Amino acid sequence: MIPSLRQKFNASFTQEKYQDYLSIIEKSFPNSLDFRIAETPIFIDTAFTVTMLELGNYVNQQILGADYKKNTAPSLANQPFSPNETAYPNCIVMDFAIALDEKNNFVPKLIELQGFPSLFAFEVLQEQALANTYHLPDDFSPFLNGYSQASYLAHLKKVILGTKGEHTVLLELFPHQQKTRIDFYCTEKYLGIPIVCITELIQKGRELFYISNGSPIKIERIYNRVVMDELKKQSNDIQEKGKILLSDLEVSWVTHPNHFYRISKFLLPFLNHPHIPKTQFVQELKSIPENLKDYILKPLFSFAGQGVIIDIQPGDIETLKKSKQWILQEKVQYAECIETPSGPAKAEIRLFYFWDETKQAYIATLNLARLSKGKMIGVDFNKNKQWVGGSLAYFEKL
Repeated sequence: MIPSLRQKFNASFTQEKYQDYLSIIEKSFPNSLDFRIAETPIFIDTAFTVTMLELGNYVNQQILGADYKKNTAPSLANQPFSPNETAYPNCIVMDFAIALDEKNNFVPKLIELQGFPSLFAFEVLQEQALANTYHLPDDFSPFLNGYSQASYLAHLKKVILGTKGEHTVLLELFPHQQKTRIDFYCTEKYLGIPIVCITELIQKGRELFYISNGSPIKIERIYNRVVMDELKKQSNDIQEKGKILLSDLEVSWVTHPNHFYRISKFLLPFLNHPHIPKTQFVQELKSIPENLKDYILKPLFSFAGQGVIIDIQPGDIETLKKSKQWILQEKVQYAECIETPSGPAKAEIRLFYFWDETKQAYIATLNLARLSKGKMIGVDFNKNKQWVGGSLAYFEKL
């Protein structure tokens, strides 16, 4: 996005450097990288960064506002409900598309948000691999608000492990089969917490245990990576095991399962900002827009872009109208903002927000970026393409 830096990077790029970049990740955790890594980082200027952070602060203020609980309460209807919900999640992630405004300036557009973790630990490894491979400008950083790798990991440790010394596990469904498993391994390495499959849980009254070296270990805190939508697709035996998470347990959560529903696409219709595309619940539509090509249909609680309808047909909305599980969102036109040897790429940036107990606020810390040359960002829309996939945004230091 910064022409001089883009030209310099592209001119010095070689496939050998790219392979060196990938090999650093591969050597750290062999055969664990299960998604494509883009050839390049993204360079973001000050104006875009400031606008994006202001937009993120607006969203956080709504989450901390008086109407948040009331507005999002319906998100839990007909969903698996877990007791002992905390007031707010320890972390929030927000996805910003890089778009163009009416004056042809690059601007962020909030397209999704989640009260659920992301690749918080893997991005530390990716940043190290980038720094050790490419010559990157000194006055740019993937960290925000003055964070460094050390202070970021310290804050991440507080978020995940808490401050009371509770025994914490990373909980997932078949973690060693997940595409994001490399993040689990990075979390285990950087924070020293074990990875536990939901099938390994043992419940005794209100207490949870897992077996390690033949002995039961009590779980006091859960770093929750279980996507309930994925759990619903499992066999009856696995789903039955998953009901443990709906019990009244003596554990603390990062983050509590209910936040997956509250802070999600469900929150978007309640947000009103020039950089947030207009979003409506399908069931509340008074009329169907004539210009359907300017909209996109999304299932409320889908994960990783599953089920999204990009090219809406006239009968799609009528079919879904009785459903409470869909939103109609103005389509964001991603800018072709990254020049590459094989044609321009589009991009979006996911910011990681951690709760700061001292400041009583969510703070933007680090990010991940994704490059695409297809209709959407996901893997299915970028098969057999180069200069696409997971990356990092480097922000001009404020």
